[in-house]
Amino acid sequence: MTKLSVNLNAVAQLRNRRDLPWPSVVGIARIVLDAGAVGVTVHPRPDERHIRRSDVPEIKALLDAEYPQAEFNIEGYPSDEFLDLIEAVNPHQVTLVPDDPAQATSDHGWDFAGKGNFLTSVVQRLKVPGRRISLFCDPDAGMAGIEAAKATGADRVELYTGPYGSCYDDPEAGRAQLAILAETARAAKAAGMGLNAGHDLTLANLPDFQAHVPGVDEVSIGHGITADALLYGFAKAVRKYRAVLEV
Repeated sequence: MTKLSVNLNAVAQLRNRRDLPWPSVVGIARIVLDAGAVGVTVHPRPDERHIRRSDVPEIKALLDAEYPQAEFNIEGYPSDEFLDLIEAVNPHQVTLVPDDPAQATSDHGWDFAGKGNFLTSVVQRLKVPGRRISLFCDPDAGMAGIEAAKATGADRVELYTGPYGSCYDDPEAGRAQLAILAETARAAKAAGMGLNAGHDLTLANLPDFQAHVPGVDEVSIGHGITADALLYGFAKAVRKYRAVLEV
């Protein structure tokens, strides 16, 4: 069964359009966890255009007080500021991404071979008992990329599914992307690494992803589930995604 972590960045971005405290990021976190999400994900960027640094300890306090079984996944580029935040908040999972601060969203995985020494030093700093480290991974990383990722000491890779998600109007291209993702997924499992996935996964494309990409432990979904929540509400949207993931 693939677990669902709900990314709250889009909720925070909507809140930030006004100098007002709603929609409440903590309040939506409570709703999605009550609906059965295994955890929540945030990606605090330096410009705080969506999740703010002040949101992070508030979410952690909610989980500690009301949802001790839930996971907190924090994504980000491992700057000194980000590393200090991780050590202060102590989330269950850290997902390291190679983002430039100016990027609108994550759009590529790590160069595991070229950045291997850097990533190894970061993983060693962040890896403590009870904390999992995941590395954002290009869909075509293949066995060579996975072996380099494993050499850093990371526990998991997260497949970047954006190229697959962009094929929403081209089924043939979508099938080609699924084959690429499946190859890297099999390499990760063969190497003994855990496997996450995320980016532009939706109710429409998730069933084919589940059917063709083996062994995914967890997906992190934000934009798609927030869009569906405008139609169904967050609780029902979470239940719809879980129904696909738990088949």
